[in-house]
Amino acid sequence: MPIIVNLDVMMAKRKMSLNELSEKVDLTLSNLSILKTGKAKAVRFSTLEAICKVLECQPGDILEYVEK
Repeated sequence: MPIIVNLDVMMAKRKMSLNELSEKVDLTLSNLSILKTGKAKAVRFSTLEAICKVLECQPGDILEYVEK
């Protein structure tokens, strides 16, 4: 898939664990893990908004298009 999820990079920059982010965005650990590993087929704007708010970043910091 040409969309790369850089959630793990942003979490590392903010020194935030998956558990901590899961609690702050009110998303299950398993669903957040699926998103983090790039296995998600879709993401709600509300989820992306919550993640960006907590990590203080832009959607483009989390999602990246890479042409193959």
